[in-house]
Amino acid sequence: MRYTITHITTFSYAAPMRYARCNLRLKPFDWAGQTLRDFAITVDPHESMMRGSKVSGFPGKVERIVVDKPTTALVITSKAGLVVDRPVPGPEAGDPSVAEVAQAARESTDLSMTGPANYLFPSPMIALTSAITEWVAETMRPERGIVEAGINLTKRIMREFRYDGTATETTTTPAEAFEKKAGVCQDFAQVMIAGCRGLGLPAAYVSGYIRTIPPPGKPRLVGADATHAWVMLWCGPRRGWIGFDPTNGIYMASDHIVTALGRDYADIAPIDGIFIGQSGQKIDVSVDVEPHGD
Repeated sequence: MRYTITHITTFSYAAPMRYARCNLRLKPFDWAGQTLRDFAITVDPHESMMRGSKVSGFPGKVERIVVDKPTTALVITSKAGLVVDRPVPGPEAGDPSVAEVAQAARESTDLSMTGPANYLFPSPMIALTSAITEWVAETMRPERGIVEAGINLTKRIMREFRYDGTATETTTTPAEAFEKKAGVCQDFAQVMIAGCRGLGLPAAYVSGYIRTIPPPGKPRLVGADATHAWVMLWCGPRRGWIGFDPTNGIYMASDHIVTALGRDYADIAPIDGIFIGQSGQKIDVSVDVEPHGD
């Protein structure tokens, strides 16, 4: 499947903003089954822009921009063209068990950006709690195959948690979302990650996009898509990283586009940074995931 993804973020200020420095994690990167063809970022006001990039501690790069002239609006637009050809994964004969994957993670000496050790421990936004670990352990039993157990946990979260955009905020902890059994994709992903890490299983937080298909007879609404979050679970040296989407109860496949991968949301927020001004800001986001066929 070929995609064109347009992501527009508009910051509006009640009084002129004098200075802004932003970190942008909007550029998809090449991953198994995903190839980036082209990418561009535009910033308005463009005449105030200074751009640079740095290597992150995780896959992909962080683009940086600085706006140093007063403005009441800042518009950041990214546009990417990709090809995604990723088969739906599934359990296979000979898959390692949950216990075997945990042991392999402890013994791994891979210190690369995608090495399991980077995603095995608590992170700034994902603490480990006994309540989540015990709940996840009911599904991720030691003797079960890792991929079978992973998709069953994914489906269980979808069934037992309520999607509610008013229940949580960006700063909500996995423990708080777990107690409410409600939240959004960020919460579902972070609960799954917390429980897996509590069992010694490497789990990463993924930010990106998912193709949405309109109801029969209805047109695709341009700009009505949104960023999405899900989980990468390390399934041993042979199978590697496999994506699980607990919001939708499915595997990561050709409808998912990976933009960033890290330990939690704090590592890979699409845009973060600072601004200097006299009042707060309003943020509006428009995302369009346009498919072009196979």
